[in-house]
Amino acid sequence: MFIVEVGSLLTTVIFLQELVAGTGRPLFTGQVAAWLWFTVLFANFAEAMAEGRGKAQADTLRRTRTETVAHRLRPDGDIEVVPAASLRKDEVVMVKAGEFIPGDGEIVEGVASVDESPSPASPRRHPGIRR
Repeated sequence: MFIVEVGSLLTTVIFLQELVAGTGRPLFTGQVAAWLWFTVLFANFAEAMAEGRGKAQADTLRRTRTETVAHRLRPDGDIEVVPAASLRKDEVVMVKAGEFIPGDGEIVEGVASVDESPSPASPRRHPGIRR
C-alpha cells in the first residue's frame, strides 16, 4: 500500500502541474489520481475493520478458554467437572456431542466429528442433546 500511496502523491503532483500549465491530459491524470486515492482510503478502512474483527475474535476465544469446563475421568472411574485450564498432559476427559473440546488431545475411545470453526459464540449443537 505504501507504493500505491507514493503513486497517488506523484500522480496528484503531475495532475496539478498539468492543470496549472495547461499541458497534457489533466482530466485523465486527475481521474487516475482520484482512483489511486480511493484505493488507499478503502484499503486503510478495510485493514482497520479486519484488525477490529480479529481482536474481537481473539478476545472471544480467550474468554471461552477460561470459561470452558472439562469432564475429567478419575482413576476410580468417577467423573469430575473441572476448569479446562487445569487439565494436564495424559489426563482423560469425556466429551459428548455438542460440547466444547477442552483442549488438544487424541480420541482414545469411540468416534468423533469435530467442528473446528473459530466461532465459539455459536457452536453447533447436536440436535439430540438438551441443555
